[in-house]
Amino acid sequence: MVTWYCRVCGLDYDESPWGPNENAPDHSICECCGAEFGYHDHTPASTRQYRATWLANGALWFYPKLKPEGWLLAEQLEQIPDMYL
Repeated sequence: MVTWYCRVCGLDYDESPWGPNENAPDHSICECCGAEFGYHDHTPASTRQYRATWLANGALWFYPKLKPEGWLLAEQLEQIPDMYL
């Protein structure tokens, strides 16, 4: 199974919300950072800007009930694809 990581926060997903060719976003929302795939992460610059705002506001989970117990922000951020750092 291939894992896809949110370009903003590094949360792992079983499949890409950008489609199999990474060019057709479904505009769903990241359950962690709240980024809309295809909008907030459409360029490396927009991704960095959204991430900076999310972090500055406390890196709160968009859907707090889905936050895993023992969640570690630093470890998740390490999963962000290099192009979007």
